[in-house]
Amino acid sequence: MSLEIFIPRDSGALAVGADAVAAALTAHAVRLGLDLRLTRTGSRGMYWLEPLVEMATPAGRLGFGPVGLADVPALLAALIAAPEAHPLCLGPTERIGFFARQQRLTFARCGITDPLSLADYRSHGGYVGLQRALSTGPAGTVEEVTRSGLRGRGGAGFPTGIKWQTVARAAGPVKYIVCNADEGDSGTFADRMIMEGDPFVLIEGMTIAGFATGATHGYIYIRSEYPHAIAVMREAIAIARREGLLGADCLAGGFAFDMEVRVGAGAYVCGEETALLDSLEGRRGMVRAKPPLPALEGLFGKPTVVNNVISLASVPWIMSQGGAAYRDFGMGRSRGTMPVQLAGNIRHGGLFETAFGVTLGALVEEIGGGTASGRAVRAVQVGGPLGAYFPPALFDTPFDYEAFAARDGLIGHGGVVVFDDSVDMAQQARFAMQFCAHESCGKCTPCRIGSTRGAEVLERVMRGEDVAANLALVEDLCMTMKFGSLCALGGFTPYPVLSALTHFRADFTARDISLAAAE
Repeated sequence: MSLEIFIPRDSGALAVGADAVAAALTAHAVRLGLDLRLTRTGSRGMYWLEPLVEMATPAGRLGFGPVGLADVPALLAALIAAPEAHPLCLGPTERIGFFARQQRLTFARCGITDPLSLADYRSHGGYVGLQRALSTGPAGTVEEVTRSGLRGRGGAGFPTGIKWQTVARAAGPVKYIVCNADEGDSGTFADRMIMEGDPFVLIEGMTIAGFATGATHGYIYIRSEYPHAIAVMREAIAIARREGLLGADCLAGGFAFDMEVRVGAGAYVCGEETALLDSLEGRRGMVRAKPPLPALEGLFGKPTVVNNVISLASVPWIMSQGGAAYRDFGMGRSRGTMPVQLAGNIRHGGLFETAFGVTLGALVEEIGGGTASGRAVRAVQVGGPLGAYFPPALFDTPFDYEAFAARDGLIGHGGVVVFDDSVDMAQQARFAMQFCAHESCGKCTPCRIGSTRGAEVLERVMRGEDVAANLALVEDLCMTMKFGSLCALGGFTPYPVLSALTHFRADFTARDISLAAAE
């Protein structure tokens, strides 16, 4: 009997034993004399079901999970005889509620294909976008990306087409494409999932960007904490180069473009584009003043496109299906889809790609299933460690750049971290200041000094010392940091602090020892 099985090689699956399950399935199949074809894929993004084992059937793939080592013998027997009767059978994978509700464009291949199989990539629509770009021409490609409404998915939300147009029009024979894969926000893993699960889509997106802007070399700056992503990207680049998809004559299209991976050294501030460029140039990552913009004077002083992984990985779909088709998804100025990453105290944590417009409450309560602890949700932080805390009263907020900004929040990289009613929001506010003080590059005074003083003042609040006066000082410090910092690290640190003060003030004032003494 022949069986075709799929098990993820994604870091999230490896962390809970996917390699051991794959090895055990292979060993048992040999003992039983089965013809087992095992493909290691990326993850589907349903992390509470990992390791997820899928079986190919004439009607599509059946999912089983989470599968442990002890489950392997009985599972293999069931796959041979009656797979749907096994207690871990989830039914057709694509009908699982969490997955079926998604609108997968950028992540369409994740969990489906072998990440390092160029044949798999092409059989699922790969390199159609680059072919269309070649027939459209550089100017037409920039126009198509502009028409799509794609904005930077790394957090800034700047229109991608405008950035590309600026670099394309810049003078000079040397230009660069830099992919920011320094994914450092809490609760985020979309960049890692793409690099580990569908690396060729990032390579194709960067190649299209190079063709459109006249850049001839690209760099993928990956954080050192992602060893699997680094290895997969390096191997995929070597394959693409060997197959003529990178190098002196890409896809026999008459243009040169090559790329390489560079590894960061764990500095959160290098997620900021100018600090990243300093690091790429071999210097300590320090934020640069703007102007000049990187699009005009970026890496080594040359015009440079700096885009996030998801921004670049969205481009092949846009070019193959058309900018107008991409723009049909979303709301307002937020067009297309966003890979929302659900994490923290949540029952169904994972990646959920959907069009902009879904409410925060739907993401947390309906799709995420509420808290893993079973307690009430008290706060949700969106946008990483510098994102605002939203209480359930704001769960009607649509997932949209402008809607979040109107409520003093930010989407950032799409990370959603859930906290139940046991959380102490005063401690969370103090952590934000401590985080900024630890990660500041030190270049500007509001960030370097403001965060340190902010942490000290919040320590006094935590001890109940003169709480009202110290909270007033914290609010004043936040205004200085918000409007005086050189980059978003210092400028956004006030978001979690002020939102905690606004929506959860009792967590601060209840500590006032002077009030307690008066009672």
